[in-house]
Amino acid sequence: MGALTTSVIAIVGLVLGWITIEVACKPCLDKGREAIDRSLDPDYDPDDAVNTAPDNGNSTTSSIRTPLIPDQNSDAVAAAAPSTTKVV
Repeated sequence: MGALTTSVIAIVGLVLGWITIEVACKPCLDKGREAIDRSLDPDYDPDDAVNTAPDNGNSTTSSIRTPLIPDQNSDAVAAAAPSTTKVV
């Protein structure tokens, strides 16, 4: 009877320890599980992922998808180009 009681107490202790770890580390474990799910998904393409970087309300910061050489005909390039007028 003593061996049965000891094994039940050990199993209950392991279950309570596992639950404690799951509750305490939930955000970290969820991110890890999502990463594992994405890596095992054959249809997942990291190049199609949306840029999730926070903008912080600053529109002058460049996005990861902003081209390094912008279109020469765009209005933004024309507005940012230095003026060629001479000051006398």
